Amino acid sequence: MARDRFAPEFDPDCGDADLTAARHDIVIGRWQGLRELLRSTGSDWPLRGHRVRLLAQACADSSAVESWLAAEPNSADALVLRAATETARAFNVAIAAGRGVPIERERVDGTVLACLRATEAGPADPTPWVSLISVARLYPQGVRRGELARWWAELHRRDPYSIEGHLQVLHYYSSRWHGTHGLMYDFARDAAGVAPPGCALPVLVQYARVEEFRYALDAARGRHSSVGLGQHWDHDGAVNDVRRTWQRWIRERPDVPVGPVELRDLNYLAHAACHAGATDVATGLLRLLGRRFTRTPWSYTGDPVREISKWRGQLRP
Repeated sequence: MARDRFAPEFDPDCGDADLTAARHDIVIGRWQGLRELLRSTGSDWPLRGHRVRLLAQACADSSAVESWLAAEPNSADALVLRAATETARAFNVAIAAGRGVPIERERVDGTVLACLRATEAGPADPTPWVSLISVARLYPQGVRRGELARWWAELHRRDPYSIEGHLQVLHYYSSRWHGTHGLMYDFARDAAGVAPPGCALPVLVQYARVEEFRYALDAARGRHSSVGLGQHWDHDGAVNDVRRTWQRWIRERPDVPVGPVELRDLNYLAHAACHAGATDVATGLLRLLGRRFTRTPWSYTGDPVREISKWRGQLRP
């Protein structure tokens, strides 16, 4: 019997069925599902961050969070979601304006104020600090070093191993925003070095590799050649980084099904392993993922369906 034709599944909610149900509420103009979802999530900070990030993207083009706040103006959950939603809206404006075109400072300041109000409403919650660090990128010159350090300290005190929090700092320190490749990699490797066994933080180095690639790709646009990109993924350092992340995260990870929170991180490591030629690592990761994938980072190196199908065809996990 012929093998079934493989087709990756790209669930925008990463298999989080409760999140999908709440997203449907947004579509039909109800906010009650948002309240129930965040209330039931409680202080599971990684899951809460995952849900707030994706809900904010869905709420950015609706008035759901404003309707919730009109009904419950002192709800900490509503204020946290509004901060994330305002952050998503600010980035949407920046994307529409185009690379290098600053958006109105009043817009960024207003988003920062929404984040700060959310931190006061939910003092134990790291989520609004993630939003605050994220929106800091939109200031043309960034924010003062001491201010960023204070925001980071507040986040780190609440959730020291927050992948999303570390990722926002990594983006801030990248060459595409307010830092350099060296600063970005130093931050990623320092975080990986203090991560406990089985923690996903070592994958930050793979996120950094993608950030560097995107920067190089932008620089190569308009030229007839992209010299220097060919060995980006498979030089010795990149291969060693993949194997270190595999050893420190995946080999020490509990033998449990892939959850919604870690799906994107696993895709970043699988993508890096495939392009690094680390076939044993890539095979194990593709087997772990099954049919569940995220479009990024595969979309940065080609059509994600063709990319994933190609590697699965070659490696046959």
